[in-house]
Amino acid sequence: MVTKESKQRGRPRSFDRATALEKAVLAFWENGYEATSVADLTRVMGIGAPSLYSAFGDKRSLFEEVVREYDSRYGSFTDRALEEEPTARAAVERILREAAVEYTDPAHPHGCLVVHAATNCTSREVEDSLRAKRNAWITVFESRIRADIATGELPADTDVSALARHTGVIIQGMSQQARDGATRQELEAVAELAMAVWPRPARSTRADTSTPRPLSDA
Repeated sequence: MVTKESKQRGRPRSFDRATALEKAVLAFWENGYEATSVADLTRVMGIGAPSLYSAFGDKRSLFEEVVREYDSRYGSFTDRALEEEPTARAAVERILREAAVEYTDPAHPHGCLVVHAATNCTSREVEDSLRAKRNAWITVFESRIRADIATGELPADTDVSALARHTGVIIQGMSQQARDGATRQELEAVAELAMAVWPRPARSTRADTSTPRPLSDA
């Protein structure tokens, strides 16, 4: 006979979904997609496999939600800088400066999940998805650089593609360097050097080529 008590014992153990998701974010961030098994996930999330599949779907579905959560909680500094800063240069400078802080924060795994999670990944779908996200950054940088050329903020002969891709290379390189132990101060120095290659604003260039005014004898 099935009693009320036996039914209660057979019910899945309740858990806080948000807390479990955060633990999954940290696991994928630390170990990457491929090296994080379902067994690892159930252990760190504190739930059984049936509960994981019921609440999040399969591993890939969980990872997709993890990336969205990461973008919202940890990677949003990029979007904020692009939205709030008036020029491409100002936005990129802020992104690199804040990346130096975020990528070395001791409160969570170092580097960027979107960069690191694809390491040694054998899932074509996951690899393609993460690559698309990284390439989307390049596209946004290109758009902002072109806008600045149109307004005269950057010279007309600026190599849009190269400058945008240079920014992507620096961001991804800073992520890996943070994983390898680089400090915030070291990455801030990298960010400062990276900005040195940016062309001078077109208006400043025109002003610099004007005939200098003679010094007063007074």
